[in-house]
Amino acid sequence: MRAVLFDFSGTLFRIESTEAWLRAVLDDAGIVLAEPELGQVAKALEVVGAQPGGVFPERLPEGLVELWRVRDESAEAHRAAYTGLSRQVPLPRADLHDALYARHMTPAAWAPYPDAADVLRGLSERGLGIGVVSNIGWDPRPVFEAHGLGRFVDAYVLSYEHGIQKPDPRLFAAACAALEVEPRDTLMVGDSAEADGGAVALGCRFHLVRHLPVPERPDALRPVLDLVG
Repeated sequence: MRAVLFDFSGTLFRIESTEAWLRAVLDDAGIVLAEPELGQVAKALEVVGAQPGGVFPERLPEGLVELWRVRDESAEAHRAAYTGLSRQVPLPRADLHDALYARHMTPAAWAPYPDAADVLRGLSERGLGIGVVSNIGWDPRPVFEAHGLGRFVDAYVLSYEHGIQKPDPRLFAAACAALEVEPRDTLMVGDSAEADGGAVALGCRFHLVRHLPVPERPDALRPVLDLVG
């Protein structure tokens, strides 16, 4: 192996809980909800899939089906899809839906998995190229920088910048080109067999990790160091 590609959300980083996400936005707005009500609203947001990086919607409103399908192909589609889902849940003020969307793009909303830094450092010290290939509608570079991981990443290939989404092999091909490596010499690591596993069609190897809360997944990335030899 000469390079390793990583997914972002659910692979290297995990978004905060829906309740913490909502609480942070309410605190910034100076709005206080009783704990039972806050919990109920957070659960409702989770059910509709309003939090990017969180759980997928249990059911898509008819008017959002097509937008959801292409949500990661542009920043505009991403924002429209997720704020559209959020607006299914009544909030104390209408502007809080946009505030929730803005919150999820901040470094404070994300935590790296416990072994992410060690694994990225180990790969970098071995001279392997490191890329991030993500289906996303915004730039996660500030998240990597704020958590001290940006120095390990050689290339970011983001769906909204290319107008295509994983599992389209063209996104993985762009990452290999950016790192100047052949797909056969590249390992893709991600939490989605469908999306991230699309790298296999290009000739990359693939390693699956589970999308779990940070405390429940302390060392799932460490096998990558053995896989690259």
